[in-house]
Amino acid sequence: MDEPPQITRSELIRTDITHRKSAYVIALCCVAAIGGFLFGFDSGVINGTVDALAKAFHTNATGTGFAVASVLLGCAVGAFGAGRMADAFGRRPTMLLNAILFLVTAVATGAANSAGFFVAARITAGVAIGGASVLAPMYIAEVAPAHMRGRLASLQQMAIVVGLFSAFLSNAILARVAGGASEIFWFGAPTWRWMFWMEAGPAVAFLLGSITIPESPRYLVFVGKHERARKVFARIGGDADRLVRQVEHSLQAERRPRLSDLIMPGTKRIAPVLWVGIGLAAFQQFVGINIIFYFGEILWKAVGATEQWALGINVLTGLVNILATIPAILLIDRVGRKPLLLAGSMGMTVTLAAMAVVFAMAGVGPDGRPALSHGSAVVGLTAANFYIIAFAVSWGPVMWVLLGEMFPNEIRGAALAISGATNWVSNFVVTVTFLPLLKVIGLTGAYALYGIAAAVSLPFVWLAVGETKGKPLEQMKDSPRRDSG
Repeated sequence: MDEPPQITRSELIRTDITHRKSAYVIALCCVAAIGGFLFGFDSGVINGTVDALAKAFHTNATGTGFAVASVLLGCAVGAFGAGRMADAFGRRPTMLLNAILFLVTAVATGAANSAGFFVAARITAGVAIGGASVLAPMYIAEVAPAHMRGRLASLQQMAIVVGLFSAFLSNAILARVAGGASEIFWFGAPTWRWMFWMEAGPAVAFLLGSITIPESPRYLVFVGKHERARKVFARIGGDADRLVRQVEHSLQAERRPRLSDLIMPGTKRIAPVLWVGIGLAAFQQFVGINIIFYFGEILWKAVGATEQWALGINVLTGLVNILATIPAILLIDRVGRKPLLLAGSMGMTVTLAAMAVVFAMAGVGPDGRPALSHGSAVVGLTAANFYIIAFAVSWGPVMWVLLGEMFPNEIRGAALAISGATNWVSNFVVTVTFLPLLKVIGLTGAYALYGIAAAVSLPFVWLAVGETKGKPLEQMKDSPRRDSG
């Protein structure tokens, strides 16, 4: 009844080889996902330094807001240009350049002695962040076998939220040990500088990892290096010769996307589906989510929390963000994209309204700040975390998934470039206006505005966004109008 030992050994050998190849692919994708981690860390580290930066550089609310938001200008440039650089020079060299930018800007930002130098360093850091937002998913998609691609692609989103959480945790620990973000710490440097310098560690890991990984096999076929492509395909699994032929066949019909492709043939009108993509990209930021991540310390200090408590609350919101991303990854292929967006819009509308009401009912303390009772503070913090959950299980990951699926093949590259840049520009507008807005209409008005945006996103999704779950990408090529109505 027992199987012959030779067959058992053969099966064990094949299983071992399969596991080794799967582990190798996972390792490659984890290296690429470090870019996503740095994306999240660099986006979140500013959170604990806002007040300290204003004191160090003697900036007003507008100047401080611009210093925080300046990174997003670079993000738009990086997201728009990274794809072209990856096509021109290769995925791996572009990732190496990206890693170097992360390392240099982490050091430069912490060393800045003027607002101008700080802004220049942050804009350059933004180029790295924007590049990472494109390069990591591109490389993962091109090295992951089809049966693992969905799960491995989710590494990028998880890496981003883990990076955010790590920045919040690092800031809180440093501030607690030093006594505050403005206090002098190691080697006579203020603590806020060390908050930025902490990014150097993962940046070095990304640099070393990028040196060791192979070039994308798809890019190798694109530049005619077929033998090297076969070796990479052989290591990641599958029939290398067949995979090379498939890539060659797919490349025969490809050409570099042009912005002119976005104009509908025979008309002077932009394809309707692009307007839907632009709307999705803008609404994801207009609901104000990054205000929590960029200005969380300011928000909670504004209602009387100490710096230590404010940074601790940031750690909690970062953890909530991570935990809420997990069900999004599990549900997106089961429930669908559109239902998740609708549920997220409703959840954000309710929770933002709750936060606006809490702060509207707050008294005014002797220092002029809103004074919340213990019960109101608990309600406000609870509503803030449910708001993060509503975003993290819906608009956070789903918007990017939809942008990758909804565009017809012939306009996908150009449409993604426009939509991605729209997302970063919208992020910049919301971020740079927050502190001046806070002074004019307070937290109540700010949350009310973001709540209105969340409410308007609900009919937008219902009327304009089509469901893409289970549809092959080729089904998106016939009529852009179909997905926009």
